[in-house]
Amino acid sequence: MQFKDYYDILGVKADASEAEIKSAYRKLARKYHPDVSKEAQAEEKFKSINEAYEALKDPAKRRAYDQVKAQGYRSGQEYHPQSNFGDGQGFDFSDAGEGGFSDFFESLFRGQRGEARGRAGPRRGRDVQARVEIPLATAYRGGKERITLRDAGGGERTLEVKIPAGILPGQQIRLAGQGTPGSQGAAAGDLMLEVLVREDGRFRLDGRDVLLTLSIAPWQAALGGMLTVPTLAGDVELKIPAGSDSGKRMRLRGRGMPGATPGDQFVTLQVHAPPAQTEAQRKLYEQMAKEFGEAVAQA
Repeated sequence: MQFKDYYDILGVKADASEAEIKSAYRKLARKYHPDVSKEAQAEEKFKSINEAYEALKDPAKRRAYDQVKAQGYRSGQEYHPQSNFGDGQGFDFSDAGEGGFSDFFESLFRGQRGEARGRAGPRRGRDVQARVEIPLATAYRGGKERITLRDAGGGERTLEVKIPAGILPGQQIRLAGQGTPGSQGAAAGDLMLEVLVREDGRFRLDGRDVLLTLSIAPWQAALGGMLTVPTLAGDVELKIPAGSDSGKRMRLRGRGMPGATPGDQFVTLQVHAPPAQTEAQRKLYEQMAKEFGEAVAQA
């Protein structure tokens, strides 16, 4: 069998801290999770990442692995198991699921696997991470989304997820008991859903604030007046000051994402001159050019 460099798989150095290893694992697990990844061979990479983390997250297993690596083994090199490796280590695999590890991993750690489970007693199942993408309107108002997840065995299950109003990209929703089953009758783990928000082309998010660019005609910018402006909660009236110009930013307080402190909506004006499509419109532009002369250039 071939030696596996678990540090290389996670993209960390051999002296990486526990926090660095955990951070690297989470980043790669999100990237290659079969439910969301479009990468080639994502499922195999995901399994390899899980195996590497299982070997390195526990200090005792990591020390045992480092002893083997210190013998000069390199990734892909032929590895010959030691018959007495793992004696007395008492490695605990009660939260590692059922199988799915490589022969190399099993040769390193399996010696104490059955005994450790017997001593450990009931153990809660592992938490599982996945992603759910929702429309911006759902993130604003809240609601329900149906998601389909693929289990480790290849089967699929569909869940209905309650989305709280005002949830932001990157926040997580915990679904209790939807992770891996526990051992010996213990409770199942939880499903941790990372939320992705699909913006709709008009609005952009900046934290809890909502950003909108609003096109206005030159005469609206020059004369000012009331304009209808879309928000996530519906249209509102906004007073445009006379003499406004492109880039002017206006605030609609409390019209951003809901929360303990609701965000605001910021409207950036963009002056847009409509094309002259008729002779009358062309003459109006000519009259404006005559009246204003070089005023625009000098401004």
